[in-house]
Amino acid sequence: MSLGTPKPSPATASFSSAGPLTRGAYPELTTHALVVGYFLGALIALSIGYAALKLGFSIEGSELAAILGFGVLRGVLRRRSIVENNIVQTIASAVNGASSGLMFSVPAIFILGYGTELNPYVIAFGAMAGAILGIAFIIPLRKHMIDFERLTYPGGVAVASILRAPGAGIVKAKLLLGAMALSALVHGFVLYYQAEYFDLFGWLDGLMGVDIFPEYLNGIWFVSLMTMGVGYIAARGGLAFIIGGFLCYWLLAPMVDLAGLLPIEAGEVVTNPSRLRVLLFQPVGIGMLIGGAVIGVAFAFPLLRSAIAAMQSADKARSIAASDEMPIRFLYIAVIASTILLGVMAVSSTSEVGLVRGVLMALLGTAWVWMSGIILSEAIGRTNWSPLSGMTLIAVTLLIIITQSMGGMDRGPAIVAAVTVGAATCVAMSQATDLMMDLKTGYLVGATPRQQQIGQMLGAWLGPILIVGLVYVLHQAYGLGSEALPAPQGQALASMVDGILGGNVPVEKYAAGAMLGALLSAVFGGLGITVGLGFYLPFSIVLTYSLGSLLREITDRKLGERWSEHKGIPVAAGFIVGEALVGVAFAVNTIVAAS
Repeated sequence: MSLGTPKPSPATASFSSAGPLTRGAYPELTTHALVVGYFLGALIALSIGYAALKLGFSIEGSELAAILGFGVLRGVLRRRSIVENNIVQTIASAVNGASSGLMFSVPAIFILGYGTELNPYVIAFGAMAGAILGIAFIIPLRKHMIDFERLTYPGGVAVASILRAPGAGIVKAKLLLGAMALSALVHGFVLYYQAEYFDLFGWLDGLMGVDIFPEYLNGIWFVSLMTMGVGYIAARGGLAFIIGGFLCYWLLAPMVDLAGLLPIEAGEVVTNPSRLRVLLFQPVGIGMLIGGAVIGVAFAFPLLRSAIAAMQSADKARSIAASDEMPIRFLYIAVIASTILLGVMAVSSTSEVGLVRGVLMALLGTAWVWMSGIILSEAIGRTNWSPLSGMTLIAVTLLIIITQSMGGMDRGPAIVAAVTVGAATCVAMSQATDLMMDLKTGYLVGATPRQQQIGQMLGAWLGPILIVGLVYVLHQAYGLGSEALPAPQGQALASMVDGILGGNVPVEKYAAGAMLGALLSAVFGGLGITVGLGFYLPFSIVLTYSLGSLLREITDRKLGERWSEHKGIPVAAGFIVGEALVGVAFAVNTIVAAS
């Protein structure tokens, strides 16, 4: 049964290797697509959300959804429409859009100790409003960015290649499911025997009976197929992140030691890697994240100006291709309604906000979503890199400034209000970039933009409910910010908020990091943020991640890039999903056992 009236696809004209592959009016936005999209979206959102809390990364779910969608639609349901499968991945990735948006922001409230003051219903509804806002703002830019400017969107092209590979999707789905089973088994064993970390240098020292390696050199590995899978998928894209980590512990730490500049606590020289990270590398890493994000925004201003002009052109062009897009009047209504909902959410997040601050926060959040959505869509269209976390850091900083205006709010309510509204804007930015990538895929396979836009709207409400629930479950089981669940992006945001409100910012380290991050990002877009993340995250994650990247390099060189894309990536994706699902299952079991 069709939910919409399938419009004759632009793909009906002809078949070519570069053009759309479908013929005739294939089913597109159907009940089958909606149900399968919801199911796969829920599975992917929970998996990637968990991975983001463990590693500090979030990956796009579109490719994973396309592979799994092939397996379900073609292998199980025997349906053969390429555009229907495209709608499945659109809906599934829309559900997953909340995972990166909320996992970068909400954990900060728990880490700062104000989790009990957070209203889960307010933040879930606020995230839904943010999602609709992000979608409504980005739809008018489709024609300019995809039809006219023809931005690359490498992620969207990769998904299109999966959808256009007849039969290959089923093979990929089998590989993914096999890898899922293996990863789940390994992670279950690791959790049961509490063997998540392996100290290689300590083991070698014990083997030889003498301490060869200095403690700060840090040879502790995170035992995780999921982390290797993420490194494999990122390939050379994660090289700067790896360099950042090795630079800290294997180059800077020995140099600081030789210079006699290691930190001192309670009269003792600090050589423990975890303390060195907290005292030295983490603050510099935060500064690099902020400096890299700020310079990225400054450099994107010309793009912003051209995108605004494109918005006006796209609006005029609607008379020619009005049936391609959702009605512009509907988008205006969506923007206004979502802005009002943001204001209601800000006012109701805590009693100290008040009407004036609430309106200011809603207007700032809406303006930031519009501007950053354009910047991020341009960035991901040209490089496949999205500085989402950096834009969120800046948004929350601006919101904190509003909370301290007009007499200033107390610390707890200020944090809850700013991060709650910031989370909604983060979800909006995530949905905007995700939709633009999916529209690029749809453009390549001959899908109807209007059907995809409706599918994105239909999928955007589910993610916030799932992710907010997941955050509460995992916090109760492990504790956000703990060794078991570090939530690195949440810690970065919490440190910045804590520093701003407490006046205890390690200014010199932040400033040094900010200058370094800005310099690196000026040389190469996004470099400051990725290197800074290597400074910020635990080195055990960097070590295991580097194994995945190394394996990708080996398979690319020895077996060919085609093998990596068609065999290696599905296996790596299976590693991520299998370990994440077992992690969530252990969390639920821990809560049930404790109660």
